[in-house]
Order: sequence, then C-alpha cells, then structure tokens
Amino acid sequence: MAEFQELLDRMNHSLESAAFTPPLAEAPAFAPPADLPETDEAYVVECEPPGIRRADLDVEVGEHEVSISGELRKSERAGALRHRGRPTGQFEYRAPLPVDVRSGDVTASLTDGILTVTIPKAQATKPRHIEIRG
Repeated sequence: MAEFQELLDRMNHSLESAAFTPPLAEAPAFAPPADLPETDEAYVVECEPPGIRRADLDVEVGEHEVSISGELRKSERAGALRHRGRPTGQFEYRAPLPVDVRSGDVTASLTDGILTVTIPKAQATKPRHIEIRG
C-alpha cells in the first residue's frame, strides 16, 4: 500500500510541476549531455555544461528531482561568424530521483568541464528483529 501511495504522490508532483511550466519564450535553449549512474549509497549526476563558469551554474535538488541550469553567453568575436555549431542561451537538465534523498548532504564539483553532483540516498528504515522479554 505504501508503494501505491508513493506512486500517487509522484504523479501529483508531476502534474503540479507541469501546471507551472514557463512559457515557450522562456524555455531553455538546450539540455547539456549528462549521465545519472546509481550506487547503493547515492545518485551521481555527471553533466557536461559546455564552457560554463562555475558562477553561471545553478544546481537544485528536491525530494524527487535534480535540476542543473545556467546560461552560455555568446562570445564576442571580431569578423563574421560563418558557422555556429555550439549552442548558446539558457540550458537546463532535469532528472527524476526515484527514492528520497538527503538534500542537505549533496555535493557538487566542476573539474575539467564535467560537473559532478553526488546526491546521497536517504537511509530507509530496515526491518530488525525485536527481542521479546518475559
């Protein structure tokens, strides 16, 4: 029954989030490539925000979602740009997290162009044997 309630809670959260989506004019221009491996203890987001400074990144972790956003500004250059192959503008990466997490213990680092966000899982209460005393 608890699993059913959790599923209903997630569906409600998704519907509420969808109701407050920004207008298309404000939609992010692109989503950077990212992986989301899971270990027994944590989720680890490995994201490649293209040429973004640390100050231009924003990481948010909620109870069931991780969001990485920022803005890649156009470079000032001399001459005419003959071809643009790199995206510019607002970007955002979002991913659902299937279990509760310890958002107060999340860490993030930016090394060699890879943003690594480690999101520890909340410890579920494990069943234990209770001794009955006489």
